[in-house]
Amino acid sequence: MASSVVIVGGGTAGWMTASYLKAAFGDQLSVTLVESKNVPTIGVGEASFSTIRHFFSYLGLKETDWMPECHGTYKLAIRYDNWRAEGHHFYHPFERPRVVEGVSLADWWLHKRPSADYDRDCTLIAALCDAKRSPRQLEGSLLALDFGEREAAQASRSTMAEQQTQFPYAYQFDATLLAKLLTKYGTDRGVRHVLDDVVDTEVDERGDITHVRTKESGDLVGDLFIDCTGFRGMLLNKKLGVPFLSYQDTLPNDSAVALRVPMDMADQGMGPYTRATAQAAGWIWTIPLFGRIGTGYVYASDYCTPDEAERTLREFMGPAANDLSANHIRMRIGRSENSWVNNCVAIGLSSGFVEPLESTGIFFIQNAIEQLVKHFPGGRKDDQLRRSYNRQVANVMDGVREFLVLHYVAAKRDDNQYWRDAKTRQMPDALAGRIEQWKAKLPDEDTVFPYYHGFEPYSYTAMILGLGGLDVQPLPGLGLMDDVAANKELRLVRDQAKSLVETLPSHWEYLEHVHSLKGMRS
Repeated sequence: MASSVVIVGGGTAGWMTASYLKAAFGDQLSVTLVESKNVPTIGVGEASFSTIRHFFSYLGLKETDWMPECHGTYKLAIRYDNWRAEGHHFYHPFERPRVVEGVSLADWWLHKRPSADYDRDCTLIAALCDAKRSPRQLEGSLLALDFGEREAAQASRSTMAEQQTQFPYAYQFDATLLAKLLTKYGTDRGVRHVLDDVVDTEVDERGDITHVRTKESGDLVGDLFIDCTGFRGMLLNKKLGVPFLSYQDTLPNDSAVALRVPMDMADQGMGPYTRATAQAAGWIWTIPLFGRIGTGYVYASDYCTPDEAERTLREFMGPAANDLSANHIRMRIGRSENSWVNNCVAIGLSSGFVEPLESTGIFFIQNAIEQLVKHFPGGRKDDQLRRSYNRQVANVMDGVREFLVLHYVAAKRDDNQYWRDAKTRQMPDALAGRIEQWKAKLPDEDTVFPYYHGFEPYSYTAMILGLGGLDVQPLPGLGLMDDVAANKELRLVRDQAKSLVETLPSHWEYLEHVHSLKGMRS
């Protein structure tokens, strides 16, 4: 059994990995993390999936404790601005559509078209986002959809792929502060923390890594080495020569420029969502944190220069961005052919990355860590464990790739060459056929990417109906069915949304309350 792990690289990926391994294996596993004082973290992945709660639950961290430390906020949805037309926006919420007479309410909506807005007609979360509401009351109770706190608590030591419950929110947080918090969590539980530069990696005749050599701390020896060195892929790609499979042919956005903008949220309020605003050569993310805005322009360098991108971002943010330093990032879009080779596992950007349109960076990290625990080596069948791990990780990334390509193909916007090219660019295998199927019948479990990748059919439906660029048809059979129950459910959604907006505190009000409680306990 592998009894010692060396993690090369810190940041979000490194410290999430170290903390989770300690939570899983305790003192049975020796964990060393080495990171350089001179290599800054990328730090753009500040938004997450709703399944991130499983990570914090696994570590035993309550959100009222860690969120204030990381300037955390709630994320009920992603708001897409200007993807259909200038001035239009819609939400991709963490909420499944209801089922009426055995048929999704989304299908009923497409048949009846009560308004132009699927999200507002069929979900509660859209109304909460528009009204900038918190998903929790001040005393901490959670709004009720088709889930509950008890059910969530029972899932505290489970992993993402097994979950059946759709939780109503994810988190947004400062990734640097999260890494700092997890550094303390890990070192308090026995993680050896080495601040040093890795200058060499030694490999034996079988291709296994024997040790990494540091500048000042000598050789670090382990049974398993985890590459968290970001886009450099220092161990897996550079030392072991594992090929990198690019997604650039289907996802051309390869660059980003980011700003950290101080902001007084008490004045303007705070939406409980990440915003993705379409631009001439990509899109701008806006992530509200407690005390600042995280923002950046993700763009394709074939259509936009770095100077143009920075100028666009500063104009978008207005005077608040004056005199702030910008961080320019070149992104490596795609995945390593295999993320686990011999005794080296890549986690995070060294494993793979797609543009952060659906906040998948931290999701990829969490999935890889959970799968590593399930496939942890040390027996006669390690080669089979590696194969299973590589297959699952590759499927997750390939599936997310398909979902993101759909965003561009299905967007109605076509006002310049970038957006026109998005409709004719090469697609991943099988996606074109799926899209033709969805035009006749909205996505279901049988017609989306067939392996776990974090997105359910309802996410595809929300994007197709929100983006508005595909000619989708209602189910013919609904014209022969009684629509009384469907009409009743649509009215119920509207009434429940109105009630929640009237009774829930604002997002800012709740977070300010949590911060005050944290201050009283300190």
